[in-house]
Amino acid sequence: MDIQGQKDEVLRSLGLGQLNSGTYYGMWAETHGRESITSNSPIDGRETAEITLTSDEDYERVIAAAEESFTKWKSIPAPRRGSIVREIGEELRKNKANLGRLLSIEAGKTITEGEGEIQEMIDVADFAVGLSRQLYGLDIASERLNHRMMEQYMPLGTVAVISSFNFPASVWSWNAFIAAVCGDVVIWKPSSKAPLTAAAIMRVVERINKRLKVPEAFFLMVGDGKKTGNKISNDTRIPLVSFTGSVPIGKKISENVAKRLGRSILELGGNNAAVVTEKSDLKLAAKGVSFGALATAGQRCTSTRRLILHEKVYDQFMEKLKDIFQRAKIGNPLDSSTVVGPLIDQEAVAEFKAAIADARKHGGKVLFGGKDAEIKDLQGGHYVVPAIVEANPEMEIVKKETFAPILYVFKYRNLEDAIRIHNSVPQGLSSAIFTQDLREVEEFISARGSDCGIVNVNTATAGAEIGGAFGGEKETGGGRESGSDSWKGYMKRQTITINYGSDIPLSQDVSFPV
Repeated sequence: MDIQGQKDEVLRSLGLGQLNSGTYYGMWAETHGRESITSNSPIDGRETAEITLTSDEDYERVIAAAEESFTKWKSIPAPRRGSIVREIGEELRKNKANLGRLLSIEAGKTITEGEGEIQEMIDVADFAVGLSRQLYGLDIASERLNHRMMEQYMPLGTVAVISSFNFPASVWSWNAFIAAVCGDVVIWKPSSKAPLTAAAIMRVVERINKRLKVPEAFFLMVGDGKKTGNKISNDTRIPLVSFTGSVPIGKKISENVAKRLGRSILELGGNNAAVVTEKSDLKLAAKGVSFGALATAGQRCTSTRRLILHEKVYDQFMEKLKDIFQRAKIGNPLDSSTVVGPLIDQEAVAEFKAAIADARKHGGKVLFGGKDAEIKDLQGGHYVVPAIVEANPEMEIVKKETFAPILYVFKYRNLEDAIRIHNSVPQGLSSAIFTQDLREVEEFISARGSDCGIVNVNTATAGAEIGGAFGGEKETGGGRESGSDSWKGYMKRQTITINYGSDIPLSQDVSFPV
């Protein structure tokens, strides 16, 4: 079946058509006479479908519906909320293949990555189910006679999730499923570059809500990024905004939310590096570095963008790396043999070329790739040959995140030098070291080592598991999502004191002589 036939089949299977509503608030807003945007597949540049935008009136309907639903949703016992999320996870399992294929069509991910992202949503749902029975507080010893102190966590209210195109499904679930079992309701504003995936997922959620007859916990609004993002970040009715995207936009959202004393969870830029030492397993390291650099065509926030390579193994390692890059098939992501699919749009291709030109201008040497990739029968797609660029770590372009498959390579002499180079960029998301030396491992994961939120040993910078809290430091924003105790970010903490005596003794031996 050709690409257009696959598109049509997937849309039908998921209850989508050529024109789809982008607003859900317990019902779908009408599509007739509405302003819409087109979803174009980066595979061939052709239109996939249209989706209508959320109007100002729709925005208010969504907010009102969320506020009303919150009063009901938060009253449902947490384990019951977890069971509802479990049902959504099961429905995602049933639709994994088609949702994964739609994601590949809309965002250009390979088939295995598309289905892998839906599997990640299923995994988060499973995690959230267990979490729903573990929203623990604390008992605290009181200094006052006949007093008991404790802490408990309560839901915040309406949470807004603004997600990006590169993970158009799973990033929402990291926030939404966790927030939902905590008792919050969630408004999703997806990227306008991948709105159909969001609409399809909401149709899955809708089916479960209708079958179980439960209050709505999840809402959708597809809108212009700047306009809708500003409305959300300035809206006092939304106590928490979770944003995944660029540093400049993240700073603006953070500023708007902070002005009204709200909370924000920020997952911003990554400029991730892998250190390969002379004591590493070079075959293992080559696979880890190449996966980090090539997966999702370098469009992951955790993509490996910098390689810090010991001078003694430089030539040997580069030979292995170039061989992998040479063999990695570039092309249609719906073909299971493809390793590198398209960039999201032509603007991304232009940024790829501009970054390489900048590196060349300042002394960088392109060792591999760095040009357009002409794919037969897919002339409208956005394909490039991933680049390996020998560079100076002090170049300005190296310190910027370019969302494309460019791997900058530097030599180093000792681990202290490697860590200095590693930490010299403004971003601090993911990091990796490849070594068989325990002392080097401990140095890299110590306070003197990586300054990132995620540290990997003998594995890639990309490919985090959902059980660990995901996020980074410095310009990455400091946010944490998904696993560990990140659930606390979606709740408010209360300290409770109970006096079960017949007097009121005061703390700190304060007296009140009345």
